[in-house]
Amino acid sequence: MLASRFYIATRKESPAEAELLSHKLLVRAGMIRLLGSGLYTIMPLGLRVLKKIETIIRDELNKAGCIELLMPAIQPSDLWKESERWEEFGPQMLKIKDRHDKEFCFGPTHEEVITDIIRKEVNSYKQLPINFYQIQMKFRDEIRPRFGIMRAREFLMKDSYSFHSNFDCLKETYQKMFQCYENIFNRIGLKFRAVSADNGAIGGDASHEFHVLAESGEDILVYDENSDFAANIELAKDHPNIDTLKKCRGIEVGHIFQLGTKYSQKMSANFIAEDGSSQPVIMGCYGIGVSRIVAAAIEQCHDENGIVFPKSIAPFEVIITPIGYDKNEAVKAYADRLYDDLIKQGFDVLLDDRGLRPGVMFSEADLIGIPHRITVGDKTISEKKYEYKGRSEQASSNINLEELLSKLTN
Repeated sequence: MLASRFYIATRKESPAEAELLSHKLLVRAGMIRLLGSGLYTIMPLGLRVLKKIETIIRDELNKAGCIELLMPAIQPSDLWKESERWEEFGPQMLKIKDRHDKEFCFGPTHEEVITDIIRKEVNSYKQLPINFYQIQMKFRDEIRPRFGIMRAREFLMKDSYSFHSNFDCLKETYQKMFQCYENIFNRIGLKFRAVSADNGAIGGDASHEFHVLAESGEDILVYDENSDFAANIELAKDHPNIDTLKKCRGIEVGHIFQLGTKYSQKMSANFIAEDGSSQPVIMGCYGIGVSRIVAAAIEQCHDENGIVFPKSIAPFEVIITPIGYDKNEAVKAYADRLYDDLIKQGFDVLLDDRGLRPGVMFSEADLIGIPHRITVGDKTISEKKYEYKGRSEQASSNINLEELLSKLTN
């Protein structure tokens, strides 16, 4: 990608209303722009990050046997009244009426909709198990939207729902999804911890939260170094050794539930079992806050110069910063040749061809969080080398092409 054909609009100043570092850096890096309270436009750089996270999530879910669909964002109130959550969900639900005075809501979650699909489509144990997922915008009318996209009214979420004929099958899928989530966060490249959690408004029999570890996290997690015990502190208050447990802070980015028959019984989502009886389908639910991962990643991965994205989700893997690109034909040819070679080898490269001063190019590359920076100029050309600097490195080094490719692939 040529920088002159892309949209990069960084800022020096942070927004006055921003409290979290991720909010400040996302605005300064030109990745989000405020539309209204809790509503943000995801700008081109930010969208590239989101899409890379989506790709990892889709890949791992597909490997786990999940099937993608897309459900309506606007949901009729009738479904929520069936599940008895129309009033229970409270003022967080953004409710509307159509021209016929029928009530709807902008979907904060999709348990009711997917259960309606299952009761219409599945009637036999032979059709089970099945696991559907979607990646879609959700809407929650937060009392005080804050922290940028960490806690917005509109946010991108992956939600998946599994359906089973027995609880053993649910538990097996639950463990598979637990491993799937670990794979996702490991591939993204974040330090995280999975903990036992309260079921909250979603309900069900058991649940786990996945937290990105960060000092700015709202949740306090406790864990035992000598066992597998780890939980949100709200669930661990009665633990006999609560005072000796280790504590850390986390940002919740994923939550999985064993729902059982909470929704299927209330909404009459039944199937014919092998013995011929009619039974409520057994359900699991698995969510990931896709846009929240972006903010959580920045809270964990940053320095005084800006964002330090993991390579897997950075908007670009590599940036080429030629000195005098618009004035020096030798520099232009050298940079263009390198750009073409890296593109052919499959690297995601941004060539800064805007003719900016070196300091401006370098500071923007650091702010945006691009992992690898390659600078070319008269000196590197004469030596047939490249000036390389990793985003987390303090100093640059002049290296040959073979050494450069080794840096980019490790």
